Amino acid sequence: MRKALDALYRFSAGLAALSLVIIATMVVVQVAGRVTDGLRSAFGFEPYGLLVPSLAEIAGFLLVAASFLALASTLRNADHIRVNILLQMLPHSLARGFEVWVLAVACGLVGYFAWNAVLLVIDSYKFNEVSFGIIPVPLWIPQAAMAGGLIVFLISLVDDFVVTVSGGVPSYMEAETADPIEGTE
Repeated sequence: MRKALDALYRFSAGLAALSLVIIATMVVVQVAGRVTDGLRSAFGFEPYGLLVPSLAEIAGFLLVAASFLALASTLRNADHIRVNILLQMLPHSLARGFEVWVLAVACGLVGYFAWNAVLLVIDSYKFNEVSFGIIPVPLWIPQAAMAGGLIVFLISLVDDFVVTVSGGVPSYMEAETADPIEGTE
């Protein structure tokens, strides 16, 4: 089960990275098109009008996908911003109980957001909603990436919750301890 969960988190992070690579590629193509058109104009030729249609809109959708698909991986690698001041001042047993409580609340909140994101995807699909750009993108596609990222994040939180309740150390604490900078106190 651990290998399957870790593979899911890596896959989600890989999709997030792919989204960023696609954004960068589209921007490079757009800039190359503008430079080509500018050079053609400078030498008296008619510009081709090279552009990536709906670049800003599609890049925005991909950025949302990257942000949400990376949530689980960043949690597991202790890259989320956490304020540990209170936990460091509490006795270990009380700090552990507080950690369990925080994970339970996080599971509830992210579960609520994931549920509503899935409902949003279903509604957008059912009503055939599309974006307003040059290219009418069905909105359920970027919304599905957001909902998928939230679902994987929820699975990651539940994973850490179960590990913590079972007496283990959650993934983000292990990663934080292993980090040569973050692990120092």
